Amino acid sequence: MIFFILSLLFWLSAWSVNIWIARKDRKKSWRVFPPVLFGLSIVLIWEATILCFEVSPVILPPPSAIFLKLISSGPTLWADFVQTVIKGALTGYLFGCLSALLLALVVDRFKFLERGLLPIGNFMAAMPIIGIAPILVMWYGYGWQSKSAVVTIMVFFPMLINTIQGMKMADKIHSDLMLTYNASYAQNLLKLKLTTAMPFIFNGLKIGTTLALIGAIVAEFFGSPVRGMGFRISTEAARFSLDMVWAEITVAAISGSLFYGIVVLFERWITFWHPSQRGSA
Repeated sequence: MIFFILSLLFWLSAWSVNIWIARKDRKKSWRVFPPVLFGLSIVLIWEATILCFEVSPVILPPPSAIFLKLISSGPTLWADFVQTVIKGALTGYLFGCLSALLLALVVDRFKFLERGLLPIGNFMAAMPIIGIAPILVMWYGYGWQSKSAVVTIMVFFPMLINTIQGMKMADKIHSDLMLTYNASYAQNLLKLKLTTAMPFIFNGLKIGTTLALIGAIVAEFFGSPVRGMGFRISTEAARFSLDMVWAEITVAAISGSLFYGIVVLFERWITFWHPSQRGSA
């Protein structure tokens, strides 16, 4: 009970510090403290609640047990990470985004394709992964190739729609100016349309980071070799080994956050000129 009260006091103190930071114009380094303090507060209250009310680890393990499982199961977690994130999610993400970007360029060159492809793209993007994953696993087998195929489909159409919409945002007056200077189609595409579409392209890339990891993990529920995050979560959950399940979830959350953060860094580096990035420099 004492630990629970101390955790609440830490949470209240962290809340006060965050309010103090938010009220004043702090330096960029101060922005790290609110999420760190908030995360520590959640972990401490979680641990204190488990200990105080004697919650069974079958229902919810304490963070200390999850941390110990992360340390003791390093090789297994690494093998699952390589199978799911590197082989399944990353390869499918790269192939899906690149192919969507190339198809968007073709659609921009031949306008009649837009009317036929975009409705199909919206339809495919609305299809649930639960319905797509088992079919692709049957087609491509139980290896990482089927998971990569699921990820490719999931990230392809959001990337395609965002890229096409972004290129359509180029101002008519700017296009007329390019024609006045006798610019070729390639020059108009590179210097105007793709430049205008960059915020939309990165929006599709950021959406894809989340979809890629979700798609790879869920696809492993329908068939996988003896490794992978989805395989491990479903297997350990059936054995009531919730500490291992939460360890896999932790690795997946950290991987997804890093993946998203890398894309955001590239966005700031490439689209530094855009008004949305000027205040975050």
